[in-house]
Amino acid sequence: MELRPDIEPDLKTAASRYPEILKLILDYTAHVDLAGDENLIAYQKLESSLQQLTQKDISQFNMEWWEEEGAEVLAFRIALPDPVKLNDLTPEELEEITFRIENPVIINKDWEEQTFEEQFSLYLDDYYLQFLKLNSQ
Repeated sequence: MELRPDIEPDLKTAASRYPEILKLILDYTAHVDLAGDENLIAYQKLESSLQQLTQKDISQFNMEWWEEEGAEVLAFRIALPDPVKLNDLTPEELEEITFRIENPVIINKDWEEQTFEEQFSLYLDDYYLQFLKLNSQ
């Protein structure tokens, strides 16, 4: 089932933001590897840059990405705009969102051969969970 555009994740915006966000994260990591960041000045600069770029609360993300899913997935999660609040969800839409959370799309191609959407299709569960939480209030 196709969902309304207001429900679907805004992958176009995420794709446009992604390269810059990934570069900021990797540059920060390289800086920390070379010079450290004991006083967290570089981290605060990174957080500020990411917040300006996305208008998102960056404190919700673990910037120590190497302990979790990797810089690419972190950059995607930050780049993806937050879901919006809607007042008229249908039972069919709720069913489709639940289906998507429980049945992520697995792409059987090499990473380089995949589109942006295919590369990150496995990581949309957080978006849909956030959407459901926002729209159940």
